[in-house]
Amino acid sequence: MALYAFKRSAAVLLILTVMSVLVFLATHALPANTAALILGQYSTPETQAALEHKLGLDLPLPVQYWRWAAGILFHGDLGQSLVMERPIAPILWDALGKSAILSVAAMAVVATLGLAMGVVAAVWRGRWPDHVASVFAYLGISVPEFYWGLVLILVFGSTFRLLPTSGAASLSDGIAQFVAHLVLPVITLTLTLLAHVARLTRSSMIEVLDSTYVKVARARGLPERVVIMRHALRNALLPSITVLAQDFGFLIGGIVAVETVFAYPGLGRMLIFSLERQDLPMMQAAILVLTAVYCVANLGADLLYGVFNPRIRYGGAVD
Repeated sequence: MALYAFKRSAAVLLILTVMSVLVFLATHALPANTAALILGQYSTPETQAALEHKLGLDLPLPVQYWRWAAGILFHGDLGQSLVMERPIAPILWDALGKSAILSVAAMAVVATLGLAMGVVAAVWRGRWPDHVASVFAYLGISVPEFYWGLVLILVFGSTFRLLPTSGAASLSDGIAQFVAHLVLPVITLTLTLLAHVARLTRSSMIEVLDSTYVKVARARGLPERVVIMRHALRNALLPSITVLAQDFGFLIGGIVAVETVFAYPGLGRMLIFSLERQDLPMMQAAILVLTAVYCVANLGADLLYGVFNPRIRYGGAVD
């Protein structure tokens, strides 16, 4: 297990290195002139050239990449925002913190409701609870996040005016305001992932309920509640736990649409801001952090699988 963790960690570092190169090259391949965007419509070729020299944009790409990567690797310096003229790191960590709050809240709801729906659907398979869960699951999977967001804004914001539809609040504004600004974005994210977790839990639970050891437990006269909670649920939850860990990475990396719809000041909205204004350092930092979070979440999912199923030996042998 330790060797596997080391290999997977090394693979994550390799992926991040490759991604950093690709992100750097992709952002520099954009057609817009960064210096011209910063200086505005009245800039001249001379002033643009002077600004490019000041920012180091006239240096060869390998030199620019090394400066950027070395600053991150050795000093934790993510660079300076070209548009805001401020260090990127404080802006990015603040945005990442807000996105993490949103993602953790959504994952808590997804884990609670998704696992419960899956278990109920499996225990009552073929009956109305199973059919209701299936319809809800297919509806959640087939409808994109931004559509759910627009519907929720229309219903709870414009029509009934029950909840705020944009922005974020801090705890200093009061717990009620803090939670109120999270409700609609969390529901939007939950509807997308809830179906995935519920269907996976249902399938895994059905497979376990049909297994031999569960049939033996029932034959011994154990109550159905004990059979389900003690013998079936523990093994059925293994795939769901790993998928939840992977989905957390998806949430951090896939909340761009939700944060844009609700004007939520997280990492996804920061990425859109940098794209619109061609702020290359901010764009590079945001994409790299999103990639790192996704890779770490997948690594955590693999390690969790080994922790919850110690019979597995990564490397091909199984006891």
